[in-house]
Amino acid sequence: MFRILSRLLTALTFGVFAASAHAQTFETPARAAYVYDVSTGTVLLSKNAQTALPPASMSKLMTIYMAFEAIADGRLSIDDELLVSQHAMDYQGSSMFLRAGERVSVEDLIRGVIVLSGNDASAVLAENLSPDGTEAGFAQMMTTRAQQMGMVNSTFANSNGWPHPLQRMSVEDLGILANAIIRDFPTFYPIFSEESFAFDGRVPSNSQNRNPILGLGLGADGLKTGHTQEAGYGLVGSAKQGDRRVIFVITGLESAASRAEESERILNWAFRQFAQKDVIAAGTRVAEADVWMGQSETVGLTVAEDVSMLIPILNQGEVAGDVEFSAPLEAPIVAGQEVGELVIKLDNLPERRFPLIAESDVARGGFTTRVKTAALVLLDKIVQEPTEASADNS
Repeated sequence: MFRILSRLLTALTFGVFAASAHAQTFETPARAAYVYDVSTGTVLLSKNAQTALPPASMSKLMTIYMAFEAIADGRLSIDDELLVSQHAMDYQGSSMFLRAGERVSVEDLIRGVIVLSGNDASAVLAENLSPDGTEAGFAQMMTTRAQQMGMVNSTFANSNGWPHPLQRMSVEDLGILANAIIRDFPTFYPIFSEESFAFDGRVPSNSQNRNPILGLGLGADGLKTGHTQEAGYGLVGSAKQGDRRVIFVITGLESAASRAEESERILNWAFRQFAQKDVIAAGTRVAEADVWMGQSETVGLTVAEDVSMLIPILNQGEVAGDVEFSAPLEAPIVAGQEVGELVIKLDNLPERRFPLIAESDVARGGFTTRVKTAALVLLDKIVQEPTEASADNS
């Protein structure tokens, strides 16, 4: 799957070259899109992915993440009953149909947010977790926590995505958030696949999950739809087939029907146009580096772990790669020490970088080695000086 065809020595880099792998570009009408293969850490599609856009109800995922954190660290219990404020009840749009003054369990509120997309349920959670008891105070917490998690294109003015000029998230940030929910809270994550929640028998017509990819046999199990006039129709989706999980985010579509169609198209493309394959086994020597002032003149470089990648199914060539490190390596070197990177680039996909480690120990050379090295440096200087003098006289 991966072989060295040639080696090129430069001042700083060795390279290994092979035929490149071609991945067909996926075209989508979505205003912004992000597709991420979790198992290999591969971004399959990125369209306006870092642009801060109105996220609509997809921003409720941040409220849910912070509620899960509060449960995990003991600040909140799923059995706690939280008071519904007038402010929460006054929200229009998607609703759990809560009444001011009643108390609702955290468990029901979480389902109300995830399954019913309740603006009111989000506000109740927010007010009860806020440092000052207000939704605005919780929104500031959301922004701070998002920045800490690497969501640098996200700001929040409320807990539920109600239109506001400061309520912004990029689709890449939403992908980061979805991955964090799946990774950090596996116990709670199955709630996202629930297709209905008939809270207290209220308004049966609003008891269905709006996620269009659930129940289609695609392995879909989450996460959240969103829609406002400003944002268009969007979805943060995820599906698992075999050992592979794909997370995708789309936004800015014109209708619920186009959102459903595009979501299914993306999953079919992501799972059917790529195959996960082992490229290099851990411990395989991929290059040899010169060593400065060592008891050995060279050391082998190996990959630290098995290298597994998504390969486009139409690829019939071998995978291209470059080995990057500062040459020569200076002794002493310890076996397992990270000394460089293997860089693999497939057409139309972002490059992937894998650590390279020293294959063996290389002790610092003794007196004889230092004398020999000094002599070689001196000889090299003598050889170069006439050439430089000749160049000066020309």
